Amino acid sequence: MATLILSTVGGIVGGPIGSAIGAVIGNVFDREVLLKPKAREGPRLTELQLQTSSYGTPLQRVFGTMRVGGCVIWSTDLIESRTSSGGGKGQPSTTNYSYSASFAVALSGRAIQGVGRIWADGKLLRGVGGDFKSATGFRLHLGDEGQAVDPLIASAEGAGLTPAHRGLAYAVFEHFELADYGNRIPSLTFEVIGDAAPVAVGRIAQELTDDMIDGAAATQAVTGFAAYGDSVRSVVETLAVAGGAWFAPEAMGLRMRAGLAADHAIADGEVVAAGAARGKHGRAMAALETVPHHVTLAHYDPARDYQTGIQQARRPGAGVREERVDMPAAITADTAKTMAEAVLSRAEAARERRTVTLGWDALAVAPGACVTIAGVAGVWRVTGWALEHMVLSLECVRLATGTLAVSASAGRVLHAPDVATGTTVLAAFEAPPEDAVLSVPRVTIIAAGTQPGWRRATLLYSTDGGARWMAAGATNVPGILGQVVTPPGAAGAAIVDHANVIEVELIHAGMTLVGAEAGALDAGLNTALVGNELLQFGEATQLTATRWRLAALLRGRRATESAIGTQRAGDRFVLVEPDASATLDLPGTTQGGDLRIMASGPGDVEGPVEVALTLAGTSILPLSPTHLTWSEVGNGDVTVQWVRRSRAGLRWVDGVDAPLAEEREVYQIALLYPDGRGGTVETTEPTLVIRHVDRIVGLSIAVTQVGAHGQSYPLHGMIPAWAG
Repeated sequence: MATLILSTVGGIVGGPIGSAIGAVIGNVFDREVLLKPKAREGPRLTELQLQTSSYGTPLQRVFGTMRVGGCVIWSTDLIESRTSSGGGKGQPSTTNYSYSASFAVALSGRAIQGVGRIWADGKLLRGVGGDFKSATGFRLHLGDEGQAVDPLIASAEGAGLTPAHRGLAYAVFEHFELADYGNRIPSLTFEVIGDAAPVAVGRIAQELTDDMIDGAAATQAVTGFAAYGDSVRSVVETLAVAGGAWFAPEAMGLRMRAGLAADHAIADGEVVAAGAARGKHGRAMAALETVPHHVTLAHYDPARDYQTGIQQARRPGAGVREERVDMPAAITADTAKTMAEAVLSRAEAARERRTVTLGWDALAVAPGACVTIAGVAGVWRVTGWALEHMVLSLECVRLATGTLAVSASAGRVLHAPDVATGTTVLAAFEAPPEDAVLSVPRVTIIAAGTQPGWRRATLLYSTDGGARWMAAGATNVPGILGQVVTPPGAAGAAIVDHANVIEVELIHAGMTLVGAEAGALDAGLNTALVGNELLQFGEATQLTATRWRLAALLRGRRATESAIGTQRAGDRFVLVEPDASATLDLPGTTQGGDLRIMASGPGDVEGPVEVALTLAGTSILPLSPTHLTWSEVGNGDVTVQWVRRSRAGLRWVDGVDAPLAEEREVYQIALLYPDGRGGTVETTEPTLVIRHVDRIVGLSIAVTQVGAHGQSYPLHGMIPAWAG
């Protein structure tokens, strides 16, 4: 006597596959494929598998296109960079720290074709176009058998100690800037492209089991699937649910079955009398209430950036039972809806069961086979098989007819913004700060990108013509930059300039300018560098998506009167805002030398952007005097007077004389005669008497204030000839 019983599963998934495939799977599949028959945990539907770094973590094998979390397999310590700013007279310097890291993340235990988008803490780090939103070096190893050792890992660990990880797809991030993520390595998820097109579940099962399962018949395709867990059996059972499939023994392996193709037709003459089989011949119909009334299927939806989607199916009639199917695969909403309807249809069909008793010559009808029964409609799957006293008993369950494809909606989709970064546009200049008296030169750096997605760029600087480059941290938030289209003309700096306007072209349409009232202007709002002149504007009118007209101008701000009227079309326009301004303080010995600043942002694939300027000392020199006047005092002598300005009183908020902000008060006056003769005199007061003998033919004068770090820009004036 020989007896072989294959058990069935209860519930929804019992119809298609069975939770246990009996001795065939137990003896062949678990022993030869799983190696760990006691541990049967496969993929589960979660809110995306997050990045891990735990030793021994099972690594997924990615099929199709799927969003997965990786496993950190190598990393450096955080790399610290620091820059100092401040240090003005009476003020402490500030040291700013920034951090980066280099690390490698394993993505798939089988070779892949590429990586699409990458998310960091749920935000897009790499967009559809392959552009990175944060600065990082990036290399992708596809996991082929000829894969070379990564050069960065080899340089850190030693070439002879670094594995090539052949057969393992992984990504390497080099000097990943961490400022956008709280100076820590963010949690990364990757859109991994294992195969270029959707993949049939049968093909996946066949590859995972090294061809021990023939999956040719299971043609249901999924967009993506990540096979992980310590039990291959659980993985392929999950795939069978997706494909509406079941397993049948075949030689030394298994065959994945699906569809309504019948292997055997049982005719009336083959049925043994009921008594010979001890009554095992008949029909049973389960109550309708045993079938779920409502099926919910959860899945990963590519249209929702692979977040969880939900689709439902309901049947008419009695019953309140609800069932949920978790399908940890990437499938469309339409596919998920069709799959939910199919699960419900299979459960309804499985209500009807048949027991057929045959002679021993029907032993070829194996478990998992599909049969038709004479006089009975439909196709039936053999779920139970018993041979006793040379009589074969088959337990059969009805198979559902095919389910028509249905359409469904993925619901409202809130994608992580994927805005192009563009290339870096960089501006650097030296100007007297409004809020500090400096003792070392300070350069203000403002940058943006040619596209709205630009965030920041890493900065380097050189004071020796590029022989050595030193870290200068990173830029601040994106500024507003552009070019002058219509330059302003000449004007005075004492009153609002209503005679001139400026037209500027901003670098992209996402940048906006607004007007400001007098109080806001007094607080420093709408300060812009136009060419080399700092000015403010009270009115801003948009002409096109990127062109603006600026009016109601305050000219020559922060002692830049000498640049009034010098602008030309194509000159720089930079809105000077504190949040967008990064500062670089340099040693006093650099004054008078050349400075080169290099910026490298995520979109600068053709190389970093560089600007150069001469450190004239504008940020630490005294301000040029103003209001030069002269008056006759008799006998042809004249008294020349001027008003000093102070670096400590640029805004002059209290209406009293501003503090000197220099070690002592000294002025140098250059005298120049029409015939080329000249000379210089010094005074410690803002006044000078020029005698009549020195003004017989008239002369020009240039007054500068002398400070600890040099002289101010000159204030020019003319003294007419004495007519006496």
